[in-house]
Amino acid sequence: MNDKDAQKPRRPLPMPGSPPAQRPNTPVPTNSPIAPTRFYSTNPPPLPHRPRGVGSNRTTVQTIDEPPTYGSSTSGPSAPEYREPESRLVTEDIMIDDGHPTVTQRTSPGWGTPVWDSAALTDPEGYNKTWENNWPSSDAAWQSNFLDSGDKTSSSVPIGNRDDVEEMCWWDREAKKRPGRGFLPPILEAHLHNTEHSLLSVSASAPDITPNLPAERDPSQASSSSPQRSAPQRSSHLPPTEEEVRTAIPHPNAYFCPKDYGWMLLSWKSSSVPPPLSRSGRKEHTLPDQSFRQKNSNCLSPDDNIFGIANKTHHFHRYQNAIDSSQLTPAYRGLEVVDGLKQKRRAGTIIQGELQLVKEQADENMDQDMDETGFPLDLYVCCQCSFYCVASKIIPAIIPRNLWYHFIEGRKTHPLPGKSGEHSVATAVETMLIALENKLWRLDNRDLRASGTSFRTKIGCNDNVKQIFESLGFRWEERQNDMYLQSPSLDSSPRGRLARAKLLRGWVEVGAWLADFKRVYPSAFKDYTLVNPSWVKVDSAREMYQNAIGSHPDQIPRNELPDPVQMTLDSLPVTFWTDLGLTRTTASTALIEFAYLAQCRCDPIHTLQYFTHLSDAISEMQNFQTCPQPLEELFAMERSRGRITQRDVDDSVVILGFGSENLLRVEYSENDIDDQFIENAWKTRVKESFRMTTGASEFQRNATDALKVLAEKRGSAYLRKCWEASKDSLMTPDRAYQTLEVPQEVDDSMLITVFNLRLEEQPSQLDKMREALLVIAESRDSERLRKFMELGSDPGEITAPTRPDWPRGLNQLGNTCYLNSLLQYFYTIKNLREAVSAGKKGLDDDEKLSDDDLKRHRVGGRLVTRREIVRSKKFVSQLADLFWNMEYADNPAVTPTIELAKLALVTSRDEEEDEVDKGGTDSSNDTDATLVDDGPVRYPTEPPSSPKSPSRSPGSILGKRARDIPRRPSEMEVDTPSYSPREDHSSGSSPRLSDDDSPPPLIPLNYPEASTSGSKDEDVEMQAISSSNNPPPLPPRKPVESPSSEMMFGKQHDVAECMDNCMFQIETALLKFDSMIGSQSDEDKTSVVKRLFYGKIRQNVVAADQTHEKEDLFSHLPVNVADEGFDIYDGLGRYFYDVVDYKSQKVPMQLSLVSLPPLLHIQLQRVQFDRELCQSWKSQAYVKFGETLYMDRFMDDVNPQKKAQSRIIEDELNICRERLRTLLQGKNGAFLTAMDSTRDFLSKQDSVSLPDVDEEMITMLNEEEAHLKAEIDGLHARIQILKTDLEAIWQDETEVAYELTSVFIHRGSTPTFGHYFFYSRHLPDHPDEWFRYNDSDVSVIPKEEVLADTTGSTANPYLLVYTRKGSEVVDTVKRFDPSSLIEE
Repeated sequence: MNDKDAQKPRRPLPMPGSPPAQRPNTPVPTNSPIAPTRFYSTNPPPLPHRPRGVGSNRTTVQTIDEPPTYGSSTSGPSAPEYREPESRLVTEDIMIDDGHPTVTQRTSPGWGTPVWDSAALTDPEGYNKTWENNWPSSDAAWQSNFLDSGDKTSSSVPIGNRDDVEEMCWWDREAKKRPGRGFLPPILEAHLHNTEHSLLSVSASAPDITPNLPAERDPSQASSSSPQRSAPQRSSHLPPTEEEVRTAIPHPNAYFCPKDYGWMLLSWKSSSVPPPLSRSGRKEHTLPDQSFRQKNSNCLSPDDNIFGIANKTHHFHRYQNAIDSSQLTPAYRGLEVVDGLKQKRRAGTIIQGELQLVKEQADENMDQDMDETGFPLDLYVCCQCSFYCVASKIIPAIIPRNLWYHFIEGRKTHPLPGKSGEHSVATAVETMLIALENKLWRLDNRDLRASGTSFRTKIGCNDNVKQIFESLGFRWEERQNDMYLQSPSLDSSPRGRLARAKLLRGWVEVGAWLADFKRVYPSAFKDYTLVNPSWVKVDSAREMYQNAIGSHPDQIPRNELPDPVQMTLDSLPVTFWTDLGLTRTTASTALIEFAYLAQCRCDPIHTLQYFTHLSDAISEMQNFQTCPQPLEELFAMERSRGRITQRDVDDSVVILGFGSENLLRVEYSENDIDDQFIENAWKTRVKESFRMTTGASEFQRNATDALKVLAEKRGSAYLRKCWEASKDSLMTPDRAYQTLEVPQEVDDSMLITVFNLRLEEQPSQLDKMREALLVIAESRDSERLRKFMELGSDPGEITAPTRPDWPRGLNQLGNTCYLNSLLQYFYTIKNLREAVSAGKKGLDDDEKLSDDDLKRHRVGGRLVTRREIVRSKKFVSQLADLFWNMEYADNPAVTPTIELAKLALVTSRDEEEDEVDKGGTDSSNDTDATLVDDGPVRYPTEPPSSPKSPSRSPGSILGKRARDIPRRPSEMEVDTPSYSPREDHSSGSSPRLSDDDSPPPLIPLNYPEASTSGSKDEDVEMQAISSSNNPPPLPPRKPVESPSSEMMFGKQHDVAECMDNCMFQIETALLKFDSMIGSQSDEDKTSVVKRLFYGKIRQNVVAADQTHEKEDLFSHLPVNVADEGFDIYDGLGRYFYDVVDYKSQKVPMQLSLVSLPPLLHIQLQRVQFDRELCQSWKSQAYVKFGETLYMDRFMDDVNPQKKAQSRIIEDELNICRERLRTLLQGKNGAFLTAMDSTRDFLSKQDSVSLPDVDEEMITMLNEEEAHLKAEIDGLHARIQILKTDLEAIWQDETEVAYELTSVFIHRGSTPTFGHYFFYSRHLPDHPDEWFRYNDSDVSVIPKEEVLADTTGSTANPYLLVYTRKGSEVVDTVKRFDPSSLIEE
């Protein structure tokens, strides 16, 4: 280093105006030179010792806010004042990454002054953004909420920052967010480090060793054949300085754990400046309110809080990996990062004898590049004060832990003769230290003879020892049957400096471990004579960080509760302690109260969970008469504030009629039952009370309270409003008669007359009188009064004549319009209807099936269990009964049975999982043979070449892409059930073609495996797909903690999901298990489901070097509905031809139909997913379709020349449509609209002077707008021409013709809500007539309504059903004709 460098001033500290962080006694570095006698101290200060009588009532709390520095005290009156060394920057040219932690750190002024980087602390626009003000921040709000909180938030323990309004509205999930669940200091202590391990503060000093510098020998006196041992070689390095020894410790805030044999970074402070979060930390974490935390310096020092806000103790929140160690000062990085320093800091120079960096050029860009290249650190923040703590995981030492303890165990179990195991370990470690000291300080460069007697005896000569020394930089060599350890070069080269630092770090770690080993076994070393002085000192750091975080026994006494109370609390589940953030040994009455209130304050959304724990604890202690009075008062206070427990929720569920044996016959599930269903259940209970003669008021009150409980448990503002509207003004029958001023004996006719009179007299009371009449209608169960309220006029006596030959509707069971649509559709299929009706007669529930019988048939590509067979037979039996009622019933609508709905909506696997969750399952019907699913597994490296039978796939009828290979960017993948023999590729996001030689996965084919179901899906009918170029994975669904196998009336389901489950059960129930293989033709063995709904498809992927071809079954064809302006042929064309990634190249993938089923399902995928908004939306685009569909162009045996011509036209057509979509549906709207608005704004702008806006610019905008219009018009014309040419190619291909027979409709503006109904063609007698099946209502409509352009409407087709011409499988109306009996 030249003189110019030596005179360069040091970098100032990064926190101007603030005291040094972390080590308070460290003097602030200045630019003035420091005398060496003051800069270094030969005796590091001892760390504080625990005072006598710890834990007694005589001890006082010694609060240590921050860990001491190396020079926080002196070891004697004559010892010079110690000052932490300041680091300088040097260039590292070569760094070898051998997996060890870095030995050289990026440091900044003040090795002993660890503070955050100045860039982080002086940028309030950066890191301070992380500390969002989610709590009240103004002083006025703070005073009103926390100083004058009143009795509602008062408590016997000091706790601040409570908000009564927020705590009372804990159920509101849209309220301001608090930091979430926290914990008290004893939990933090366990988080920081294993309480059974020691954490040591390490200090080291250079050994008092005289370097061995031998004089040069006279070559004339040397003999090449001399057998004597060679003299020590002259060293190429100098001994480590005192500063190097001190900085061999990884970091000023690094502590050594002997059991983990590694280091831990641990830092804490109280600061009004928030810590600098890493980039990922700023994105993932929102820290507690900084404005409130700044009002309190430290919860443990209430006298220092300027606002006088007291808290019992700290309340911490953990933020994993929120801090990057490179943001520490001095920074801490891994060795692999230091390896790149030579590329970042070439302006530096090497300082001999030091592994520090001296910066010669300020390069801010370089500093930014080095940001966040360290290790992730956990951040623990107290939400009540300015205190926080940063901790790392264990940083491995130079010698790997497993090698070290294998070495120690070997020495202990095989001690030296005449020595104990402990002495043998100490001898071996001391010998290793001597070898390192000889190399570092004696400058002895001779190789170690590992096979020598002394080395082998004391240390050993084996593979473990070899690896230990290799990790220190030595090389193991064999010379003339002797083993040597070649010492590493410690010269001034970058590699030598790295080896020197690694050796020095290893020496410190080995010395620290030995010092602790002697401390742990003091009796073993009582008379032990040290072979070598110990230059590394250790002291326990536990009390230091216990005092800092507030978990010291003087601060939080242990085992303070009386024994009876402690025994009672010990019987509570472990969740009581973990949820409240407590430990058993540190719990006290005050801490339990504080922990509960703090959790309710910081995590209000889980108040029910915390109050349940408190209630359970109080109840348990009251049973043994051990409950402390403060906790009883706290419980009473919280009850008065309307707190509820889980037991209240369970009782409310029963009160409202949920349960398999209760009124609704439906199990309650928060995820599956919607708010409207709960409201209806409550109204049903209230109506039930209208007919009670006694106890009606109490019954109503309990039902209303139950509504409130469920509203708060679900966080439902809708149900909460229902409760608030009814809690004080609930109309009862008595009050209803009083409102209308009529006696209870009056008949319906007179009641209607009186109602009209009262309404004329008091029109302002319309709502009240209507409510009264509705209550009377329910109490009387009067259909006449209901119709009067609905229609506004007296309908007279209610009669419901229905034509005998008219199809019957289906009554809803609670948001089951999807199920009704499916059952009505099944009934229109003649072959299926006859198979189900005939199948019921042949069902034998007592049929005994052997394992061989069960192995003989598969459904969905797998074996079925006896349980599934029994279940499927029940379903078919129930379905046959429904079909019978639809044929013979006189009522205009038939109600499906609850059992049928449950079997249709819930799969067998969900049912089995639910039974397992409840503690058992009926496995007697299953065998090992039947439970083995020997179908294809998920995600294979090479899929099977040929399918065997239908199986599971991720496709489904509505909004699901039925292909494993991602199609076009607008198409999608979802994990919703459907049938396919390709279960191995079922996933929420399908893998693209890989670079191996295996062919691409075949299209999943849409037949469900009944073992899974969509019953776990959220309340959506359609699944979202991405409209961007790269389809993203779907948003994660809310996990269902305890799936229920009961009917989920409270949410709407996709018809396809019901269809999948029903198909499986029909096929399973109708299988003939007693028929032998080969005894009947394949056609006879094929089930009615496969015969009606399944065809065969072929996939062809043509790569440069090979062609892959596969065949499989399919049950529907998907059409992506993303854009306007295309018809059904365009959509199918996109599906049958695509370009995919295969072996890093774009290759065409073609699909063709080998055979088609009688019933062809075409799925219109309307749900799209917006990646920017991260939400799904329903496409209302109109897709043109006609009564007849010709599938010739998609057949496998189609004319190849026509197919090639069609492909060329379709490619150009897609390009034109994509360009048109860009112009008309840009990210920020249509370009023409934006151009027109810009021109109008600029031309009419007169309030602001715009000198650049002139007539020339306006003219240019007009010309550009005209150019855009011309391009759009040209694209429209070209698209029309191409479409005409395309249809002309196929106009003569009409052999494979299909007729439209059914259309399923979803009405709704969003994919999550809406209503289902469907149209069915009146075949075979009246093909021009269509029925609309809308639950219980069945009406005739013209076919124009079915084929109408739905642009602008929210009622759109999502499933089209075509029937092959001449198949005659549809017979829409099947009604019993009584006249046929008379004729016979």
